[in-house]
Amino acid sequence: MYRIVKIKTKVKVPPARFNMPLKQAIRESIAEKYEGMLDRRFGIGLVITEIEEIGEGKIVPEDASIHYPVMFEMLSFKPELHEVLVGDVIDNTEFGAFVRLGPMDGLVHVSQLLDDFVSYDEKNSMFIGKESKRSLKEGDSVLSRVISVNMSGGKENKIGLTMRQPGLGALHWIEEEKKAAAKAAKK
Repeated sequence: MYRIVKIKTKVKVPPARFNMPLKQAIRESIAEKYEGMLDRRFGIGLVITEIEEIGEGKIVPEDASIHYPVMFEMLSFKPELHEVLVGDVIDNTEFGAFVRLGPMDGLVHVSQLLDDFVSYDEKNSMFIGKESKRSLKEGDSVLSRVISVNMSGGKENKIGLTMRQPGLGALHWIEEEKKAAAKAAKK
């Protein structure tokens, strides 16, 4: 989920930024520290939206930087359990499909793709349902639900997804279902 978070902290402005206007120097120092950083509390920091308060700077012995207390707002992304997200399939492997969800990737394990026996076509890098004949290939847009989140930091950040519930799956599957339902309603 994308959200605006408010953070109150101290930021260090190095001497290389002393020639800039204060707000710009602080914005760059905050961006350097928080944008693209993963934090368990707020997810991934995307962009600083507003600096609300800048306190009086302090010089610390043996440190050439000036430390300012600040309060700022930042746009962040943190997936929540049971949240439904739209993403694009970026890679298919024999064990599942990787889906780009904005700034992060999630995995739809092969067991969570369809309520059908699913086979993997390695040559074409796609999944095919045995009974439904539905296919999932790289580049397909999908609607999926978050079933697990592990954001402990480092390289072990994992988002587990499912597409087995009604109304979920590749967007072209959902369109086919809508057309079939409209056709059945006319009869």
